Amino acid sequence: MNVAAVKPAISADVLEQIDIRVGTIEEIFDVPGADRLVQLKVNFGDHQRSILAGLKQERSNPGEIKGKQALFVVNLQPRKMRGLVSEGMLFDIGYADGIRPVLAVPEAPVPDGTRAG
Repeated sequence: MNVAAVKPAISADVLEQIDIRVGTIEEIFDVPGADRLVQLKVNFGDHQRSILAGLKQERSNPGEIKGKQALFVVNLQPRKMRGLVSEGMLFDIGYADGIRPVLAVPEAPVPDGTRAG
């Protein structure tokens, strides 16, 4: 892997606008007709969300992440893909660098909905 250049500097105010929270992946569903997408049902403590993630080509068994906690961006505008609405984004490590992505996870269990940052 070649390490990418650092992106341009942003202010702390811009960073404060991004809401990253811990959620537990409770269910994983196939998205019919999609080559990459799966639908995750994620528990954020006080609510659940449906989040679509491109995991099919990255993992031989996307179901292996069921029950795991991970980081999610939760304040993106909902986005419709393949007829389903995604209410956030899985925050993973490696995809942008062309390596097999791994989940960004807390080092120990924390309550669902806990904020990062």
